[in-house]
Amino acid sequence: MQVDWAGTIPYIEALTGKKVAYIFVSVLPASAYPFAYAYGDMKQPNWIDAHVRAFEHYGGVPRVVIPDNTKTAVKTPDLVDPLLNASYTEMARHYGVALVPARPRKPKDKAADENMVGNVSRRIIAALRNRRFFSVMEINQAIAIELDKLINRPFQKLEGTGKQLLKPLISRP
Repeated sequence: MQVDWAGTIPYIEALTGKKVAYIFVSVLPASAYPFAYAYGDMKQPNWIDAHVRAFEHYGGVPRVVIPDNTKTAVKTPDLVDPLLNASYTEMARHYGVALVPARPRKPKDKAADENMVGNVSRRIIAALRNRRFFSVMEINQAIAIELDKLINRPFQKLEGTGKQLLKPLISRP
């Protein structure tokens, strides 16, 4: 599974006024099966919650998670031995997932996720750009509808959809 933050969607909070929600995106590269969810900030608890929600969305846990070098994942980037955040490492240990951060400035390490970030930006964020939201919860309800459309969209060069390819990829012995 490859993960990243994808962009923002503005909303109006009753007490403080205008705010933005940050969109977390993950993808299973072999099937291009996406997940997206909005948060009020990009801090560590939301980063970990997003992973747990992605695992639930996929109905299983991947063997490897590839984040970029965001501060919520990697404390100190390094080509050979990056230092990961302690909470993130604990989450990975709990779920039995290997964390393999992408090399700094090497988007090819996460090509599927970078592509899905573009798709989410075009198919979800752009589709919601003219709507007014008043909470992150409202944004997530709208994202769920648009995400379902994206998941059930047929591949251009292959038969089927990402949802049809998901089941054989996620099962573990």
